[in-house]
Amino acid sequence: MVIPLSTPATEGALLVPYPATLDVPHELVEHVAWLLYEHRRARNTRWRKLGCFDQALLTLVHLRKNETFAQLGAGFAISQATAWRYMDKALEVLASWAPDLHEALTGLGEGDHVIVDGTLTPTDRVRADQPYYSQKHKKHGMNVQVIARPDGIPLWFSRATPGRTHDLTAARAHGIVQACLSRQILVLADRAYQGAGATVRTPYKNHREQPAHYQQFNHDHARLRAPGERAFTQSKSWRLLWRARCSTRRIGTIVQAIHTLMTCSYSR
Repeated sequence: MVIPLSTPATEGALLVPYPATLDVPHELVEHVAWLLYEHRRARNTRWRKLGCFDQALLTLVHLRKNETFAQLGAGFAISQATAWRYMDKALEVLASWAPDLHEALTGLGEGDHVIVDGTLTPTDRVRADQPYYSQKHKKHGMNVQVIARPDGIPLWFSRATPGRTHDLTAARAHGIVQACLSRQILVLADRAYQGAGATVRTPYKNHREQPAHYQQFNHDHARLRAPGERAFTQSKSWRLLWRARCSTRRIGTIVQAIHTLMTCSYSR
């Protein structure tokens, strides 16, 4: 006779904490802890069960490993609701340090170029939620626009919009096209941005049927734009962006918080 093993998901059993590691520098945890400490001191926050360092560690575990609040609560010996409150406040603090579009483009001008592309952050949604369903990716999610330096280091992440939003529509709505035009910054983008005009450069269509210099242009364009994929690779190392289980209204804050963490990593 085979006796099925019960699981926490089916039995509602208590979760068992165990020793684990987190693949981020210790200095990053300390930096986030310092930001939280400054926030608490500025608001004269009362005593809390978790110190700033543990709150920073909890936040990074959630973002990096996409653990649930039940798992976080078990690991840090706090309730699920308390884990959510700690996380919500930490995300708010981190997101406040993310630069806006004009700050991100400061110091750039004529002769400089950036790479613009869009990415989808998958979410838990049913197919009936059409505004969030991306036909391009065949899944529900939120569209986020990214501006990266020529070496692939991200400069700016936009707020999140429903997944069905076209990349060009999103770029115009966020003011990317106009901001780069006013500074005469060359923008390298893929075919999704064709028709943007201004200083945006995209590949030619059907280049195999076009003259040789068109093919060479597309080849050079792809070579210069390729490092922009590094920004996505770096952002996706935070596993929460693989599949967000939260409200779509919070994804923008999460993306801004992760951008702050990535900026801290690059600055070191």
